Amino acid sequence: MKFELSALALAAALSFAPAAWAHEYKLGNLTIDHPWARASVAANGAAYMIIGTSADTPDQLVAATSPAAGKVELHTHIVEGDIMRMRPVKAIEINPGEPAVLKPGGLHVMLIGLKAPLKEGEKFPLTLTFEKAGTVTVDVIVQGAGAGLPEHMGEHQH
Repeated sequence: MKFELSALALAAALSFAPAAWAHEYKLGNLTIDHPWARASVAANGAAYMIIGTSADTPDQLVAATSPAAGKVELHTHIVEGDIMRMRPVKAIEINPGEPAVLKPGGLHVMLIGLKAPLKEGEKFPLTLTFEKAGTVTVDVIVQGAGAGLPEHMGEHQH
């Protein structure tokens, strides 16, 4: 009997595990889908997510802050010759029907001067400020060092 209860408890706990990784936040008409970061050993890191809007008008992500880093900037990647470089951007557009996909090799939230390495399985707060919708704090889940865009988010890629 004890074995049956333990097995049932384990099965129940495991059934909720994927939901913890697929987390979503709402702020007015905005949806912030699965904020995540890669584990890091360097002084810098990046956060990724998909931001969509159900409004008829666009919004912009204009700033981000986190106690996990000394400085936080909005960045994109550009190619100069054969070299890919990161560059700060003033804002990230969120257009109706066209979610902003923040992902490795593209738009992202740059975490400069991490206070501690980002460790897989941990999370940290990230406060996002939007031009129209206001401010929301999300939990960024740290995934493995080589993690890519989570599979459930693939449908948002263009």
